[in-house]
Amino acid sequence: MVKHRIIFFSFVLMLCALAAKSQQKTLTLKDAIQTALANYGTIKAKANYIKASAANVTENKREQLPDFNISAQQDFGTVNSNFGPSYGYRGFSVSSSGPSLPSQNWNAAFGALYLANINWDFFSFGKARQKVKVAQSILNRDQADLSQEQFQHQVRVSTAYLNLLAAQQLTRAQQKNLDRASEILKVVVVRAKNGLNAGVDSSLAGAEVSSAKIALTNAHDFEQTQASQLAQLLGVTQQNFTLDSLFVTAIPKVINPQPAIKLEQHPILQFYQNRIDYSDALAKYYKTFNYPTFSLFGIMQGKGSGFGSAYGANNLNDYTANYGTGVNPTRGNYLLGVGLIWNLTSPLRVKHQVEAQRYNSLGLKDEYNLVDQNLQNQSLQAETRIDNALKNYHEAPVGYKAASDAFLQKSVLYKNGLTTIVDVTQALYALNRAETDRYIAYNNVWQALLYKAASNGDFGIFINEF
Repeated sequence: MVKHRIIFFSFVLMLCALAAKSQQKTLTLKDAIQTALANYGTIKAKANYIKASAANVTENKREQLPDFNISAQQDFGTVNSNFGPSYGYRGFSVSSSGPSLPSQNWNAAFGALYLANINWDFFSFGKARQKVKVAQSILNRDQADLSQEQFQHQVRVSTAYLNLLAAQQLTRAQQKNLDRASEILKVVVVRAKNGLNAGVDSSLAGAEVSSAKIALTNAHDFEQTQASQLAQLLGVTQQNFTLDSLFVTAIPKVINPQPAIKLEQHPILQFYQNRIDYSDALAKYYKTFNYPTFSLFGIMQGKGSGFGSAYGANNLNDYTANYGTGVNPTRGNYLLGVGLIWNLTSPLRVKHQVEAQRYNSLGLKDEYNLVDQNLQNQSLQAETRIDNALKNYHEAPVGYKAASDAFLQKSVLYKNGLTTIVDVTQALYALNRAETDRYIAYNNVWQALLYKAASNGDFGIFINEF
């Protein structure tokens, strides 16, 4: 009775496992790309850098507003003073002002100072405007950096997806190879026991099974490595992915489409161009340091004191410690003016600063040209890769059929004692290789198309095919 229950529960668990496996959602390539773009840390970081750069642009625009400062202070203290020079070094001093008395006294009262100040650098030969352009060029560079990172990540995810799919197919091929080797071993053992074949055939067949098991283990290890790489790019934990079988059952509808954009619009080249633009904008900004800055300024001041106008050596009683009297402003002053500040030695420094930045721009242009040349070569190479992948795609079924027929023939001949185990194992090896080539042939066509999309900067070439 207990035995029957164990069998029943085992059967139920097996059905549940099969149901769960059948319900496991297939991860399409488009879903994988969307998940990666949403989760990958580098992309999220660069999106935040863009927000920082945008805030920096706004801050630089508002730097052109005039400075408007207000200040108020209310104090209580003495006003003893004497003649002599002094310096408020690092602020460790007080600004008490009063008559010079023959001796120290401790008469104290309240005082107050109220101040409003406006200062506006209204003309600086484009310095403020050029600074905004520098900030804008940083924003443009960061946006281009995010775009090229997203583009490259789409390519990386697609490559990892196809690699994992290929690894899964290789595992499947090795499993089939192990099944075939195991069937051959059973036949060999039976024939050897009946004296129809030499015992050494069993050893050879057993060695082939062991080799197939090792190959299957290696295939599983490779598959797990590819799954781990895909999980890292998706920003998720490693898991058993169920992938779209389209890439091993069909090839692209349009084998060799033309890109919709020019090569100079490639996201990577756009990023390098924006680096150059930023460097050029910075050089122009440095040049504005050669020129003076014109400012408008205005000050309104009110002052209150508990010491009267007659307070001095002849009358030390003209003061009050009343708070209201001391902080009430009784004197006021205003000041309006135009100022100019010009460091006449700045051109001596700025000249070399601008020159250094121009050399930086030249270096960035050299890097741009190098990347441009590499992309042109890759674009040409992509055409060759597509042609070669198509040739293999058309040839793989022919090779697989021939190898399958040969294996079937050798197996039948061996069962009838008309060939050796060596011929069978050679046919088994040839079939395994042909089967692997057939699985990979589909994948390689998609890989070649992806390579063309990556080299031309148009991901739509690849992603729009399914």
